Amino acid sequence: MKLPEKYDKVPTGLISGFVLPFLIALVSFLVARGHPSLHTWIHKISEANIVTHVITLCVFPNILIFLFFNHFDMLKASRGVLGATIFWAVIVFAIYFLL
Repeated sequence: MKLPEKYDKVPTGLISGFVLPFLIALVSFLVARGHPSLHTWIHKISEANIVTHVITLCVFPNILIFLFFNHFDMLKASRGVLGATIFWAVIVFAIYFLL
């Protein structure tokens, strides 16, 4: 079994589609100006009313892993990333319209 065939599974795409936005959020927290605590950083984001913007920017790199999986013909993993991205989009719409 080749490496792409081994990881061409929907759970692989789902996990990568959910983990990558959290890693991007962690990196943006670590490079935040003034080195605030996590609580302070989240509070500043919610006060500035940019929660949906931050989530969207964190989910945007999912396009790269989607294209990566698609390039290597790992369509099941691509489907998982797409499902995770749709989940994140529903979260963004819910926050934007309900709060």
